[in-house]
Amino acid sequence: MAKILMKGNEAIGEAAIRAGATNYFCYPITPQTEVAEYLARRMPEVGGVFLQAESEVAVGNMLFGAAATGRRVFTTSSSPGISLMQEAISYIAGAQLPCVLLNIMRGGPGLGGILPAQSDYFQATKGGGHGDYRLMVLAPSSIQEAVDLTMDAFPLAEKYRNPVMIIGDGMIGQMMEPVEFPDEVDKGDPATNEGWAATGARDRKPRVIKSLYLDPYKLEENSYVLHEKYEQMKQHEVRYERYKISAKNDLLIVSYGTMARICQTAIDELEQEGVSVGLFRPITLFPYPEKELRKEIEARNVKNVLVVEMSCGQMLEDVERVVQGVKPVTFFGRTGGIVPSPEEAKEQIKNMIKKPTRAKKASKATAKKQAAKKKSSKRQRKDA
Repeated sequence: MAKILMKGNEAIGEAAIRAGATNYFCYPITPQTEVAEYLARRMPEVGGVFLQAESEVAVGNMLFGAAATGRRVFTTSSSPGISLMQEAISYIAGAQLPCVLLNIMRGGPGLGGILPAQSDYFQATKGGGHGDYRLMVLAPSSIQEAVDLTMDAFPLAEKYRNPVMIIGDGMIGQMMEPVEFPDEVDKGDPATNEGWAATGARDRKPRVIKSLYLDPYKLEENSYVLHEKYEQMKQHEVRYERYKISAKNDLLIVSYGTMARICQTAIDELEQEGVSVGLFRPITLFPYPEKELRKEIEARNVKNVLVVEMSCGQMLEDVERVVQGVKPVTFFGRTGGIVPSPEEAKEQIKNMIKKPTRAKKASKATAKKQAAKKKSSKRQRKDA
């Protein structure tokens, strides 16, 4: 496999084609428009379908229709564009259809700005549409990993018959890095979906693919089927990375995506200064690596857990839920398109390590009081 220097958006588009995506629907929006530009040229070359819709609302419904035929379908967008697709995404999940979505995140809320951010964590992991549904959410931290996860996303979507979302900030889409594409890839086979796909009913009974159930008991049954799939994801699909985690760590950072790469740089530089810090990087944001993170925290003698995000603190809530007060959890983040530098991360880490905990402060105060009592008792003896 030869490495090729590619922009992130274009590399993801190529990965989708090599993974067997034959239907791509989109509406242009910065900072992911290069995916659409790239696939407008490439899709016809491989016999695929490229269609620019009149809006993201239309894109969502095109995904629904194409996914119902058992084909591999793909779309890309950015924050407010994904917001407009939410109703259709909820329908797709409720109808148990596989599809892959890419969100190259920008700042928010509202239209926000076009610079990198991680402001859509809640939207992706908690379900932006209505109802009891979840997406599998993958968060790459490099272009190579974005390529690999894109290729993984399609078979995962088919395995669980559920939408899979890949989320990355604007840096993933816009920066260039060398990537390589595997020679052998699971491109899927529409025939394997023959048991549920709507492919024409000449030789069988008609199939109705829907998420509308007027009978409340049937709707409840469908919701339980979905819930069981999500539990299976939690058991079998959790992914994460441990970086320089050891018994020597003074502090454990939890971060994802490109922000985690910035934290790795800070950790490497601090190591040269004699400061030991580890990093826990979730790759699946849903299912979240809850048991794995909890195990790391309980097994280490770290004094604090630091969550670093390009948001006002969204993954922070999941980390606090996992930690459950066993260790103090602190947050550091920037938003609005401002990317924290390694220097900012280092300063935050140093301040946390230098700053005594409440327990230490209390023990120091107690020691002072005890010393004062000893002095006063000595004076009383002398006077006597």
